[in-house]
Amino acid sequence: MNTAEDFKTLFEESAKHMDVKEGGILKGVVVGLNRDNVMINVGFKSEGFVNKEEFRNFEGQIVVTPGDEIEVVVEQIEDANGVIVLSKERADALRSWDRVAEVFEKNGNIDGVVVNKIKGGMSVNLGGIKAFLPASQIDLKPVKSLDKLINQKYTFKILKLNKAKGNIVLSRRAILEVERESQKKDLLGNLREGQIVKGIVKNITDYGAFIDLGGIDGLLHITDISWGRVNHPSEVLKMGDEIEVAILKYDSDNEKVSLGLKQLQPDPWKDVDKQFTPGERVNGKIVNVTDYGVFVELAAGIEGLVHVSELTWSKKVKHPSKLVKVGDTVEAVILDVDGGNRRISLGVKQLEANPWNGLAERYTPGTKVKGTIRNITDFGVFLGIEGEDIDGLIHISDLTWDRDLKHPSDKFQKGQELEAIVLSVDKDNERFALGLKQLSDDPREATTRKFGVGRDVTGKVTDVDAKGVTVELEDGMQGHIGLSDLSAHERVDPKDKFKVGDTISAKVKKFDDRNNKVLLSVKAYEKDQEKANMRDFHAQQGDATVKLFDTLKTNS
Repeated sequence: MNTAEDFKTLFEESAKHMDVKEGGILKGVVVGLNRDNVMINVGFKSEGFVNKEEFRNFEGQIVVTPGDEIEVVVEQIEDANGVIVLSKERADALRSWDRVAEVFEKNGNIDGVVVNKIKGGMSVNLGGIKAFLPASQIDLKPVKSLDKLINQKYTFKILKLNKAKGNIVLSRRAILEVERESQKKDLLGNLREGQIVKGIVKNITDYGAFIDLGGIDGLLHITDISWGRVNHPSEVLKMGDEIEVAILKYDSDNEKVSLGLKQLQPDPWKDVDKQFTPGERVNGKIVNVTDYGVFVELAAGIEGLVHVSELTWSKKVKHPSKLVKVGDTVEAVILDVDGGNRRISLGVKQLEANPWNGLAERYTPGTKVKGTIRNITDFGVFLGIEGEDIDGLIHISDLTWDRDLKHPSDKFQKGQELEAIVLSVDKDNERFALGLKQLSDDPREATTRKFGVGRDVTGKVTDVDAKGVTVELEDGMQGHIGLSDLSAHERVDPKDKFKVGDTISAKVKKFDDRNNKVLLSVKAYEKDQEKANMRDFHAQQGDATVKLFDTLKTNS
């Protein structure tokens, strides 16, 4: 009989008395360590061996020393070298299964360490046995980086357990939900408007940020982040930041909380009237450019507006972006300070000489000027005057005597050179009025004089209808005689008394300048003629009066 067989026989005999079999759990004492194994005395004639790696912790350190008492499982009573093979991990696992089963039955919680990432989630060490933590059960919200969870110890709820298949499913989310609900209950019971609380930036949107206060989310609107200009909340906040905020409004019925960050700082507008005085020169940085002007940051949280009309004396600039851009530093003059409405009006053009000064002296009414059309609008054209930085306006009513002009662009175009006449200069309202039609006489004035009210005219009938008679007068002018003006003595039917080609004399009743038409009256003409005839008759008869005294004298 060889030595190995002798040892095996002796061991088996000894094991019979100790009631030990492969797969059973034994208690032992660590008696030594070598390069690869830990030697364990389990009461046999020789020590058993456990692989050294089974004692390595997550930091890679061997955590066992001689004298330590441990439990092991007998893997093999004798291996090829005649050595008792033991396993600490299997012993831990068997004990862990019992512990996990007990926790699961009692619906309790269990601690575990996240080992690594696997498909669909994470692997968790529950003290010798592996459990599966689905990605959806890791946290209350999706976790962007799972790597930071590895080697971290957490508390879990056991969702499923199947010992036969070695399957355990865990949830950390369930633990967090209970904690959050508890925190939420405590928080809602203590929230007060004006209270200062801590929270975590949970989500950032264009209009603000949602802050996790510990069980309930509050909205920090973009306008309440800073007293200064904030174009986007991400300029100030980052996801995961812990910040202090003030409770601005709390709606307990709907569990809505409005938060403020800037309210933790003094309001910079409180004493703005003392900081800035009208007429004072200031420097600031442009923080926004709009169609109507530019906003200039004068101090932290304080902005002033330079209206587009206050940027330059020139009317050539149509948009502020042609002159400035965001980030530029500008000098300006304080025009007005309204602390109550949080408004400061600024001017830049006031730093330069006013080109309107002396303009009225240089351009008196009636002065002729030359220039180029710079802009055309519905109401007229702006003429850039030679040698001046100011445009004059020729209103549409002063462009031409033609009253049928609908839009200046129908007759004029940008870049066109014109000569005009100065009508007026209004320095206070910055208006330089020019006229174009005034360079020539109104062609209708002669017509107006010729067909003035009360004048006698003669024309030929061109049309007769139920409404009256149309007559052609001098210079192609058209006249019209209504039914009531056809006769001074009777109401006549136009078709019975007049026909096309007849010559008619009438009196001008009204001159319709806009429609270039003359309203005539035969009735007025006839009455006037009758009065004239009566005067002629009396003139021909001489003095036909007889005095009463002469009559009595003759009869006596």
